[in-house]
Amino acid sequence: MMNPVRDIRRTFPKGPAVTLPSDEPETTVRKPSRPTAVVAVGMSIAVWWPSFTLGAWGVLFFEQILSVWAAATAALLVVLIRRQEDRHRLAKAAALSVPSLWLVLAIFFKGDRGFLGPLVDTLGGTVAILGIPATIWVLARIIWPEFGEDLPLKWRIIVVAAVLAIAATCFLLGRNHAAFLTCEDFTISGNSAPPGCAPRL
Repeated sequence: MMNPVRDIRRTFPKGPAVTLPSDEPETTVRKPSRPTAVVAVGMSIAVWWPSFTLGAWGVLFFEQILSVWAAATAALLVVLIRRQEDRHRLAKAAALSVPSLWLVLAIFFKGDRGFLGPLVDTLGGTVAILGIPATIWVLARIIWPEFGEDLPLKWRIIVVAAVLAIAATCFLLGRNHAAFLTCEDFTISGNSAPPGCAPRL
């Protein structure tokens, strides 16, 4: 006499185990994408030299600020000309207008003995140090609209903190350049010797 249970097993062979869906929500840790890492490295590379010069010479070179102005103005024109919907369009345009605002103030109020003179100098330093990574970030969002969308707030804070830490470190290296650089190191690279540089032994 045939066993019906055994007969059913022969008819339906054993297949892969089926996993039932769980009621517990899946927790996934979202990490920064490759474009985000590339942009973060680019911001760090762009910000180190202005930070170092501000620490070593106490001033920012004019080509550094004008480079930021040129890049920010080009990005501003792209933001204004593009007709694609962007909820952050006005905020981007306002941020990219800061270097142009500094240039106008520098033309008319540079050397002013009132509060506008120090304001122009402070704004110029801010444009050179913070304007570079900010411009790179905005340009990246223009070129890659999906850039940064997959980046949680925690990782955005980490990227900004890393760039600021590198800028602060380079500033301190500039202030203490005599500990590891000589006057000849600056002159041979085409720069003037900063105050307090160490002579070559």
